[in-house]
Amino acid sequence: MKVLGIIFAGDRGELLEKLTNKRTPAALPIYGKYRIIDFSLSNMVNAGISKIGIVTQYNPRSLMDHIGSGKEWDLDRKNGGVYFLQPYVTPNSESMGYMGNADALFKNMDILKRGNEDYVLICSGKQIYKIDFNKMFQSHIESGADITVLSSNSKEHNDMKISNLAKTNEDGRIVEWISNPGEKFKIDKNNTHVLNAFFMNKFLLKELLFATVPEGNFDLIDGIIRNNIDSLVINAYNFYGFWRNIKRDVNSYFETCLSILNDEIRKELFYEHGRVYTKLKDLPPPKITNTGVIKNSIVADGSFINGKIEDSIISRSTRILAGASVKNSVILEGCTIEEGACVENAILDKDCTIRIGKKFLGKPNSPKILEKNGVF
Repeated sequence: MKVLGIIFAGDRGELLEKLTNKRTPAALPIYGKYRIIDFSLSNMVNAGISKIGIVTQYNPRSLMDHIGSGKEWDLDRKNGGVYFLQPYVTPNSESMGYMGNADALFKNMDILKRGNEDYVLICSGKQIYKIDFNKMFQSHIESGADITVLSSNSKEHNDMKISNLAKTNEDGRIVEWISNPGEKFKIDKNNTHVLNAFFMNKFLLKELLFATVPEGNFDLIDGIIRNNIDSLVINAYNFYGFWRNIKRDVNSYFETCLSILNDEIRKELFYEHGRVYTKLKDLPPPKITNTGVIKNSIVADGSFINGKIEDSIISRSTRILAGASVKNSVILEGCTIEEGACVENAILDKDCTIRIGKKFLGKPNSPKILEKNGVF
């Protein structure tokens, strides 16, 4: 079975505040040396998908620099590979950008027309989870569904402000779609969260796009899937593992970063359903001196640790000097925490500096952020 992969990675991510001033949410660093989009890309590659289109729009430089030719994901190939689907101007364009995700697919119809793929898998580039998509494909074929939607009826997701919920019948067919439900929604075996991964026949997708986008329906969910819920067989495929939507807010990103310190979550994300691939850098292992102390933390390659770290994530090429302390914080690549400085309940973006003796303190449920290249 040949499948085309599509990843939406063009959102602005306003709720992530300073973290997305210079990058799209899909390009946010996470877990020391990864980017958020690495998980969607790796899930597809591990399922045997060798042709992937990445829909970009807002500030894509960091994302494109990270992915490059796709070599680390085995996507630098003559047939297939990785494609960046960036907005462009045409003689009939009303605006430079995409009007919605369905509009983005419609304007990049060439990637759907060319190639011999029979199916398309559409995912978000802003979510953290590991899955064997082959089982979802198999379920789709066996059920005879027109569209299969990744979903979860786990109560764990009740407070995550997931924007779409669905009601299913006894056969797993979605019979009602609820967009932006707002307050907590009662989840049971017939009410499920929609996790924004869709699998369908490529030719059906083309027909739906041609039938709806020219009429002004630019959204894939509300304009296409929700409007055709009675005429198409749309099934839910339940996912039972760890899943996080980074786009929600800063605290969600912060909690997701620190969740990797949990042994069970770390095992699920990095030791099940294949590897997580990322851009490699030629850096030495981290160096911890005699005065360096590390407790329940992750320290990435290229780092120099001469101070104390506790319950934190330390990204590549970070320097924590003598007498400095870092607690319950996320430190991104290239930061320097000078002698005697203290960082707690905080997020330091790339290449930040905390000066000698300074205290950069946030709250456990409201981390303090220092913007990229910031000095405190």
